[in-house]
Amino acid sequence: MGALLAIGAVIVLMVIGVPVVFSFAAMTLVLALAYDVNISSLMTTGFWSINSIILLALPLFIMTGYLMQSGGIAARLIRFVEAIVGSSRSGMGTSMVMACGVFGAISGTASAAVASIGTIMIDPMEKHGYNRPYSTALVGISSLLGLLIPPSITMILYAVVTRQSVAAVFLATIGPGILLIIFLCVINAIKMRNNPAYNPEPITLSKRFRNIGSTGWKALPALMLPIIILGGIYGGIFTPTEAAAIAVVYAIPVGLFVYRDLDLKALVQSFIHAATTTGVIMIILLFSFVASRIFTFERVPQQLTELLLELFQNKLLILLMVNIFLILMGMIMDDVSVVAILSPLLLPVMESIGIHPVHFAAIVGTSVVIGCNSPPMAPILFMSCRIGRVGMSQVIRPAFSFMLLAALPVMLITTYWPALSLFLPRLFGYVN
Repeated sequence: MGALLAIGAVIVLMVIGVPVVFSFAAMTLVLALAYDVNISSLMTTGFWSINSIILLALPLFIMTGYLMQSGGIAARLIRFVEAIVGSSRSGMGTSMVMACGVFGAISGTASAAVASIGTIMIDPMEKHGYNRPYSTALVGISSLLGLLIPPSITMILYAVVTRQSVAAVFLATIGPGILLIIFLCVINAIKMRNNPAYNPEPITLSKRFRNIGSTGWKALPALMLPIIILGGIYGGIFTPTEAAAIAVVYAIPVGLFVYRDLDLKALVQSFIHAATTTGVIMIILLFSFVASRIFTFERVPQQLTELLLELFQNKLLILLMVNIFLILMGMIMDDVSVVAILSPLLLPVMESIGIHPVHFAAIVGTSVVIGCNSPPMAPILFMSCRIGRVGMSQVIRPAFSFMLLAALPVMLITTYWPALSLFLPRLFGYVN
């Protein structure tokens, strides 16, 4: 009962507009009162839990995302991707999806992708005949590839709160991320096939190759970032935390001296934004660690497991209920909150029915993709609407079509086909 009261409290507080940090603090207080525990000793334990070398990667990857946005790195990547796939009728939409995937392979955040790619691409897409609410919805769902394509901030948090290998959970979401890219590109191609408003300018093959060569050369310093990050991690050269530090050290001179879009003022602002975002995440993690410790002491995960196994005897049905629960929580919480609270709570349930923790990471990631674009909270979709300068009522229909036709099938495939998320971790030796 205490756990239900605590989770209910955090949901109600967030729905009425209380900041996430204070909502989590209230949840911890409710748990402490309900179970009569010494909150001061637990806060000390929570503090030591966030004293982790792995968590150093968070501010560094967040900083990389802001540097991409202000240093001209994102703009060069988008132009290169557009030169490759942007000349067809559906090319600009495909460019947006692919650019979000590449952006996710560097920064690991959805909000930075919305701000960078949405600002650059929504206006040109409208001039080429794309409906503005449609473009806004597409960038909203595509930006969440940052939760799936490594390095992902969300997956780092999952690895920390569930004590899994960061590299393993990174690999687990690559397959679902690529599948979501394919689904979004196919749906965009089908939708734009009969769009009479869009008539792409004819371009000769030689001119297209020149454009690819020119934009590719300019984007080369930016394209080196995902190669350095992922190649270094899986080549055994450095850890994810070291990779994040190298990404920042690399991105700053590229923005300052190669592209020259980054100045001192923008650099300072990037540091401030990264520090603010990191501070919020760390405080949320502090309270989530304390809450998880109380849950463990009071055997809440075991009680939840026993309850679900009594209600549902079928493994497939339990998985579906967990999917629905994650989506519903994602509708009223951000991805960080969902992962911090629910992952350690639901993992024992998953393990009791034979789901590997690394596979569960992919299930959580694909479920959160749907929740973060679904009202009432829909934080990423609301951000897309602000950047696209359109109302939520206009964006809901195209957003739901993308979620129904792309995100939902990817979530179900990921949930019921473990090989999609476990193939790469097994290949690299992280999973037996």
